[in-house]
Amino acid sequence: MDNDKICCPICSKEFSSVIIENHVSKCLFLNESASKESSSSFKDGSPARKYMKLSDTKVKKDDVGLVKNTTKMVSSVMNIDSQSPKTSININTDKKITKLFGNDHIPLAERMRPTTLSGYVGQLHVLGPSTVLYQLLNKSEIPNIILWGPPGCGKTSLANVIAYICKNKSNGKMRYVKLSAAMAGVNEVKEVITIASNELKFNRRTVVFMDEIHRFNKIQQDVFLPHVESGIITLIGATTENPSFSLNSALLSRCRVIVLEKLNTSNLMSILNRAVYSLEGTVYNSNKKLESANQIPKFIIDEPSIEWLAETCDGDARIALSGLELAVQCKIQSNEEFLQNGPVTITLANIKEGLKKTHMLYDKRGDQHYDMISALHKSVRASDENASLYWLTRMILGGEDPVYIARRLVRMACEDIGLEDPKALGIAIHTMHGCKMIGMPECDVLLAQCTTYLARAPKSRLMEDALRAAQRVIAEHKGPQPGVPLYLRNAPTKLMKNLGYSKGYNMKHKDESGMNYLPEGLENVNFFDYHKNYMT
Repeated sequence: MDNDKICCPICSKEFSSVIIENHVSKCLFLNESASKESSSSFKDGSPARKYMKLSDTKVKKDDVGLVKNTTKMVSSVMNIDSQSPKTSININTDKKITKLFGNDHIPLAERMRPTTLSGYVGQLHVLGPSTVLYQLLNKSEIPNIILWGPPGCGKTSLANVIAYICKNKSNGKMRYVKLSAAMAGVNEVKEVITIASNELKFNRRTVVFMDEIHRFNKIQQDVFLPHVESGIITLIGATTENPSFSLNSALLSRCRVIVLEKLNTSNLMSILNRAVYSLEGTVYNSNKKLESANQIPKFIIDEPSIEWLAETCDGDARIALSGLELAVQCKIQSNEEFLQNGPVTITLANIKEGLKKTHMLYDKRGDQHYDMISALHKSVRASDENASLYWLTRMILGGEDPVYIARRLVRMACEDIGLEDPKALGIAIHTMHGCKMIGMPECDVLLAQCTTYLARAPKSRLMEDALRAAQRVIAEHKGPQPGVPLYLRNAPTKLMKNLGYSKGYNMKHKDESGMNYLPEGLENVNFFDYHKNYMT
């Protein structure tokens, strides 16, 4: 009998009948060893202690019977035979056991995802009651869409709402498959499409959500094209990068791009208030008294702290919820301490401890890189020194390469200031060399000084406009480009002199030399007279 194997109803592993009871005790109550367990290893208010009701001297004696009863109880709940080998655990029962012992490690941001359109917060410009997308989703009609927006703006949450629509409002006519380009490859996508093709024979459509779709290169993205076009799958893609650059143009033509914006402070406060309620806490407002209730909150947080958190997270709901969760986890008490001491208070200082403002949205290879340097350049051009310094600081705090910023300042010195202040170019070049020599963080003041000087300097686009006019004349010239006049050519050999090269040239000013230094047909062009058209 000792050699008989019995399957553990908790972990589904096989053990000898001699040790199965001790193993079940260890597996169920999460002790280090069933042979060494004692009542002191459980807190007085823990579920295990309340269930056992054993004294320290009787644990070893009564432990076997307790485990037998527990094994029978778990087996009956899961509707399995404790003697049958290789028995799988029922998923619902496993969740109950997990909840009983508090092993739910799902992040708060994931738990707070909405399942309905009414529970979705923000993005009214695309999900307002009168918008096309809202009307379609309300009718359970799901189009091919690409969700483009910064992190934490609600792309995955909107996909979660669509998943709920597919599972609960389509009457079994739609399937929802969630993939991530960070983990899934083309082969996984092909498997999903094969299943979707078979399901379509039974009049069941398949909605595929591809998170981080920009991680697929443009050749890999071709795997979606024929199946999106034929209607085998409905594609929902989510990306933080500009679809115009990161996605296949053929795929873009078959999908509608939905642009999501950063969440504003009121949106984030609404999300955080819901999260506090879900965590069994309450938000204290000095203008309102706490209402007495039968259920005492586990913690109290004041409204200014919620507002500060909403304002600090740069429109990212995930960061806001993570900051709140971290503060709650640090301060929350166990059930026994809560019954003795009551709810704890979470202050602004507690939140600041867990949330450092190092999450400023800036991608050195994405849209933020180009958008902010463009904002800096245009602010300098407009002589707005405050705006120039602001965008410069945003780029520096975002981790931008200071030498890159300095190179762009050199360009600004010529393009927008030019001959109105020739010293500007020298200052910009010295700034670039200084950034190369001392690096960050010491060179930040060099960049600030140069940026302020350029913003305050007098502006002239004379050189830029003249250069563009010359380029336009050359690019739009009809026929072959005119040759260099003979008298302007060099004559280093006797043959060239005999051909007339350099004949008649003199070194006088153009008004005295009697020569024209432009090619034939362009003698009267004035590139610097930018008030007129250069081409007739």
